[in-house]
Amino acid sequence: MSKLLSSLTIELRRGTLTLAVLSQLRTPQYGYSLVQLLEKSNVAIDQSTLYPLLRRLEKQELVVSSWDTSESRPRKYYVLSEYGIEIFEKLKEEWEQTTRELYTLLKGEEENASN
Repeated sequence: MSKLLSSLTIELRRGTLTLAVLSQLRTPQYGYSLVQLLEKSNVAIDQSTLYPLLRRLEKQELVVSSWDTSESRPRKYYVLSEYGIEIFEKLKEEWEQTTRELYTLLKGEEENASN
């Protein structure tokens, strides 16, 4: 894959990762469990990308965190705030509309290419 294609792919994925992470935080998750959930859906995310993203989402008040110290290894859990749920639902609608529009454009490209 060329350097340019690689760069464009990363840029394309960057926004989708935020939506993917938010979609999995309706129930409390800690970092590793979140990585596993995303990987089950074939969404690869590196921990060096995930943790800064979680901190940013927390700073934006979309996510709240809390420590669970009941087990031998303390874990920091993240979950959507009420505001986060509201924003997630709006982002999801926007994503669905955008993908419909892009699908129409890309489908048109295929049809034009076959004529």
